[in-house]
Amino acid sequence: MALKCGIVGLPNVGKSTLFNCLSSAKAQAANFPFCTIEPNVGVITVPDERLTRLAELVHPGRIVPATCEIVDIAGLVKGASKGEGLGNKFLGNIRETDAIIHVLRCFDDDNITHVDGTIDPIRDKEIIDTELQLKDLETIESRLAKQQKVAALGNKDAKVEVSVLMAYKEVLEKGQNARMVTFDSKEEQQAAHDLFLLTAKPVLYVCNVDESSALSGNDYSKRVEQAAKEEGAEVLVIAAKTEEDIASFDSYEDKKMFLDELGLEESGVNRLIKKAYSLLNLETFITAGEMEVKAWTYKKGWKAPQCAGVIHTDFEKGFIRAEVIKYEDYIQYGSEAAVREAGKMGIEGKDYVVQDGDIMHFRFNV
Repeated sequence: MALKCGIVGLPNVGKSTLFNCLSSAKAQAANFPFCTIEPNVGVITVPDERLTRLAELVHPGRIVPATCEIVDIAGLVKGASKGEGLGNKFLGNIRETDAIIHVLRCFDDDNITHVDGTIDPIRDKEIIDTELQLKDLETIESRLAKQQKVAALGNKDAKVEVSVLMAYKEVLEKGQNARMVTFDSKEEQQAAHDLFLLTAKPVLYVCNVDESSALSGNDYSKRVEQAAKEEGAEVLVIAAKTEEDIASFDSYEDKKMFLDELGLEESGVNRLIKKAYSLLNLETFITAGEMEVKAWTYKKGWKAPQCAGVIHTDFEKGFIRAEVIKYEDYIQYGSEAAVREAGKMGIEGKDYVVQDGDIMHFRFNV
């Protein structure tokens, strides 16, 4: 399931440093704007302690975690919507992603130049918001002129789209993001989806702080948290340079010791990957056997046949039923056989909505 999160932000806020921590695909990190020109793409594994626990019981040949793609996109500047800097390339790259990780600089360091001279994460957030909003308005106004003519001839689909476009236009002209608008009908939701607006994408704000603020944040990050709360977005506090130091350790024990010294239970990178996975509206079901314990990615809300199709299209076409074990039950009873004996295995049909962490076995006939 090729879904991507794009890392965006102004130049020199720590995007590439963060990307380096997330992926083995190393992005250049330098103290000047536009260091990242072509988007760097990394396939990263999603940390999932459940796989390790199951492997301890099943003793498989291998463990296969879920993955998602992270894209490091060139830094944006004022005027990007009009083609300033690398604006057109930036906006084109972000349009291809499914969700946005917006990195904001929340630390002071005289040795790292800020493109606007001073540190103000709210101003930085608003610069990017404004550029994306302007580009979305351009898209909407171009589309609206065409669809209003078609709607005037009585075309029902065009009428629905005009209604959606007008709702978005009203919000964007107030300086708000398109994701603030929700639609009730399936027709409106589909029309909204087909517009691929930049500010309609889900967003996670990442506050890049100094090491001393990694645990509880600072005044800068608290301002971001307040702004994000007003638009219903999530915030994550990370010290990207510290995460780079953690990533440099070879052994798990050394990493754990370093985290303990900082008072952190888990690395910021792990937390970010999990948040990115969730931001894409993704969940995991698991298959567990002697060959492998494997995490499979599916869209939240999918039913059993759709999830079967993730493994193989034949599984979905010939779906008969799904045998489902809840993760907690597997851990409690220790084996599939013991779960069956305890009567805890569920036999589910085509309407079963798969839950995160379900251990699945599909029966099918082709």
